[in-house]
Amino acid sequence: MSAPPTAPALAFDRVAMQFPGVKALDDVSFDVRAGSIHALMGENGAGKSTLLKILSGAYRPSGGALAIDGAPRAFASTADALAAGIAVIYQELHLVPEMSVAENLFLGHLPQKFGIVNRRALADAARKQLELIGEAIDPWTKLGKLSLGQRQMVEIAKALTRGARIIAFDEPTSSLSDREVRRLFTIIRELRGRGCAILYVSHRMEEIFELCDRITILRDGRHVETAYLATITRETVVQRMVGRKLADIYNYTPRPYAGAGLVVEALTGPGLAEPCSFSAAAGEIFGFFGLIGAGRSELMKLLFGAATRTGGRVTFAGRELELVSPRQAIEAGIVLCPEDRKKEGIVPVRSVLENTNLSARRRTARAGLFINEAWEQSNAKQRSEQLRVKTPSVRQLIRNLSGGNQQKVILGRWLSEKVNVILLDEPTRGIDVGAKSEIYTIMQDLARAGVCVIVVSSELPEVLGVSDRIAVMRQGKIAAILDRADANEEKLLKLALPLETARAS
Repeated sequence: MSAPPTAPALAFDRVAMQFPGVKALDDVSFDVRAGSIHALMGENGAGKSTLLKILSGAYRPSGGALAIDGAPRAFASTADALAAGIAVIYQELHLVPEMSVAENLFLGHLPQKFGIVNRRALADAARKQLELIGEAIDPWTKLGKLSLGQRQMVEIAKALTRGARIIAFDEPTSSLSDREVRRLFTIIRELRGRGCAILYVSHRMEEIFELCDRITILRDGRHVETAYLATITRETVVQRMVGRKLADIYNYTPRPYAGAGLVVEALTGPGLAEPCSFSAAAGEIFGFFGLIGAGRSELMKLLFGAATRTGGRVTFAGRELELVSPRQAIEAGIVLCPEDRKKEGIVPVRSVLENTNLSARRRTARAGLFINEAWEQSNAKQRSEQLRVKTPSVRQLIRNLSGGNQQKVILGRWLSEKVNVILLDEPTRGIDVGAKSEIYTIMQDLARAGVCVIVVSSELPEVLGVSDRIAVMRQGKIAAILDRADANEEKLLKLALPLETARAS
């Protein structure tokens, strides 16, 4: 690793950011050195996203400043930040699916000859950039046809075409397979070797300790600590993030099951390779594990009526359910917290209040037409307090909340209903350790109240930590169902691997 220069590549100096009713950042100072990977951690709402938006030029800080190579800089726009060699690669990639890889790489500065795009020069330049990151993608492939991992590599290559020397990654592995994660880590290490300054934001502790050199921890918009990872433990990082010790993050306690629950018999439909059957008792936490594309989310959508089943039978407490639409599922007490909460779980341009009451409104509206504003205000306030949603007001737009707080609002929506079965698809993806612990406690409370809790997770420690039983899905089918006492990481992973891979290992 190259020795750091006299001035750090990037420095935040007493940065502050004030929004109406909330101070997102307060006196934050730390630096990121060239040729290093610097982790940024904190609970949802700690200020990480705000800091990245200031770095990208999307926000101008209310106070303080940032410096590039020791020189103070103030960005009036994202174009200014790009020109200064800064790239921020967000969880939601900023690419155009309908355009080719080459066009995405050079969008805004396409090579031209006599005012016409020089396609040969464009293809050659695109191949050169893709080779730099070890990708052999056809430049004319439509971006929308690539896997998520490949799209992320295109985003990195795009940053390099613009001469980026400071690259920030925001939760880059949240939707990647293990193979794609390993490839991404290789690229990030190569960028470090080329002298780039990398700012890496993630809630996944194992990634931080494997990949990064130093760490900065934020809490409630304030700088808590910057340290070399070799000098700090995972337990200390968690304690600094949440301001308290978390003895057992999963909060698991065994409980008696309340009786007959959900029974799924020979269910078939889109995404399933063969009929799926399982049962989960009322009061049980039933986990689903599998690799990306194993069919878990497709199964949840079939149970919620968001996809049309082609066969099979679903019953709850002995009563057969049709479930041909989400409305019917909700009426039957079956609700879903979807995997992609931003696209499928919230209405971003509406408030916390409206998102909380979105479903229950059909029951509380006067004469079925007039919104019961008093009830909605009271219910939204009650659910926000119950779930400890961090928001200045229930009138705040939900898109301004962190991912963890958005997830809590979705949970609050379903707690406003009479729930028999709650389907939680990747409920803690992109959520900090403190908010995870709170969501696990909510799962336990729901199970103790007799709700059948179905949890889908790609994280082995999570599914093992919260579940009473675990179903492993592989290539569109249920490979096995294990009791908690019989399950471990090795067994689950072996069952989840494609058969040819498992035999080879």
